[in-house]
Amino acid sequence: MPIPPTAPKRPRSLAREDIYAQLSTWIIDGTLQPEEPLRDLEIAGRLGVSRTPVREALRRLEDEGLVKTALNRWTRVAPLEVSQAAALYPVVEALEVLALQLAAPTLTAVDLTHLDDLNTQLRRALQDRDAGAAVEADTAFHDLWISKSGNPELQQTLRALKRKLRRIERAYFDAASAGQSSLAEHAAIITALERGEIVGALQALRINWQGSLERLQRSG
Repeated sequence: MPIPPTAPKRPRSLAREDIYAQLSTWIIDGTLQPEEPLRDLEIAGRLGVSRTPVREALRRLEDEGLVKTALNRWTRVAPLEVSQAAALYPVVEALEVLALQLAAPTLTAVDLTHLDDLNTQLRRALQDRDAGAAVEADTAFHDLWISKSGNPELQQTLRALKRKLRRIERAYFDAASAGQSSLAEHAAIITALERGEIVGALQALRINWQGSLERLQRSG
């Protein structure tokens, strides 16, 4: 497991947050693969902390569905499950449509140019077969109107939900054909916004989320 070299011990509360953040990042970005064992003693030794904050971090990750455990037997990175995407995508879609509806009247020509630039970044990442960069570009594309929605509760809820999808989306963007479809759907959103057709942009966003889920289910 790619854990950094032994580090000096840190305060327990800080260590717990650090361990949680590091492990969740490794799981989400694919450094730790699905079904990979997680040994609290090994993690604690390498990070220079006690086993207690490691166990607390692992329990938190289990609550989020990123870790699976069998009591007194094993702790592993949770497998990738398309069923989780099927449960989350419609919720995220509905909330993102609301975010775009709130943000659309305030979007500027600079914002629309930025959306086009992000879609170009996505295209390049797909050409390079760089799933990580593709996820980053896609996330930034959708985050533009989320951040412009003016509703902090909506922003926080959406970002927490979408964080759970990042592992699945990396697998999705490993499929070039699926990514190409997203490029076209993003372009339709941009075109509608450029024309001031907010209803059309909202429908194009729905098509993007629904199409992504259908492609993901076919590939899974």
